[in-house]
Amino acid sequence: MTEKKKPSPKPPRKRTSRRPPAPSGARKKAPTTRTITVTKWLAVAMLIAAAGLFGALVVLYPARPGPGPGREVDLALMGDETPEALAGKLAGAGVVADARLFAWYIRASGASGKVAKGSHFLTDDLSPHELLTRVEKRGAAAKVKVAVPEGFTSFDIGKRLHAQRVCSKTAFLEATRDRRLLAELRIDGDSAEGFLFPLTYELPQDSLAEDVVRRMKLEFERRYATLEERHASSILDLDQTLHWSTRQIVTLASMIEKEAVVDDERPIIASVFLNRLRDPKFTPKLLQCDPTAGYGCLLDPARSPACAAYTGKITHDVVADPTNPYNTYKHEGLPPGPISNPGTKSLEAVMNASSTHYFYFVAKGGGRHHFSETYASHSAATNKESLTPKP
Repeated sequence: MTEKKKPSPKPPRKRTSRRPPAPSGARKKAPTTRTITVTKWLAVAMLIAAAGLFGALVVLYPARPGPGPGREVDLALMGDETPEALAGKLAGAGVVADARLFAWYIRASGASGKVAKGSHFLTDDLSPHELLTRVEKRGAAAKVKVAVPEGFTSFDIGKRLHAQRVCSKTAFLEATRDRRLLAELRIDGDSAEGFLFPLTYELPQDSLAEDVVRRMKLEFERRYATLEERHASSILDLDQTLHWSTRQIVTLASMIEKEAVVDDERPIIASVFLNRLRDPKFTPKLLQCDPTAGYGCLLDPARSPACAAYTGKITHDVVADPTNPYNTYKHEGLPPGPISNPGTKSLEAVMNASSTHYFYFVAKGGGRHHFSETYASHSAATNKESLTPKP
């Protein structure tokens, strides 16, 4: 009987790890559930903080008042400033406390970044929102009503615009003498004086001075065109007899505006000046208008020695000074240009002057004048008025 061989035992099976062998070096631990939760909460917190900062930058910061008490600042901008450059200029002028924060605000607010070129009339108490609105001229600036009465000079207008923070007096006066702007507006002369029509205007605060001048000249053109159509024949006569253009008509109208008080005397006063200029027997052709000499002192006080003591009242020394080119007591004919900004009634008085033989007039009280044909009659009226007690 054959003996069966016992099967040889199988070698034991080696245990293998389910995990891959760890790489050489330190092993990385898998993030736990707790770690993931903390990370998520930190991210949320950071988002909330960022949103809070952004909200503060576009909601709270814009409404904060400026760093000062309201000091006026006239700042010239080129119009091509980056947010950082603009913020730097504003901070340098003292109207922004923190240049970097203001630059961030410009970018965060989605502003256009298009700064209006020119002079900006600002104050150091403006909020960032008001400040940005003004320098970008976005049309949201507060508007004010500015009354410009007949007979105001450009100096008077500039002072009123400055007081109501439309633009600075300096910027306005510079604009009225800007040769480039005068050429654009077709003003023949070295100033816009006389062509800034007197009216009540509604103007944005921190307007460009050039835009204010444009607005007033446009109003002048509109009003003058109506008068020109109404008195075409009279204007033609002035052109043919005196070779006058619009500038000379406006110049005489500006003198009448300063001399006349009551409306019915405006055409009569116009006739006095025109009679002197037209009558060949009246020589020298001195118009002897006190306000013209006063304007010369206002315009260039350093030029005439007598103007050094001028305070608004015409004195004997002022009218006796020949160095003043606006002194019509010493220089024949019209002054070099308008001395104020006349209204419709004074312009019309020149175009439709009364037909008289008067060559002289003197104030007699109550805003009225005594008119004379001869110097003797005028002297008698002058002496009578000088002896009459004034109330």
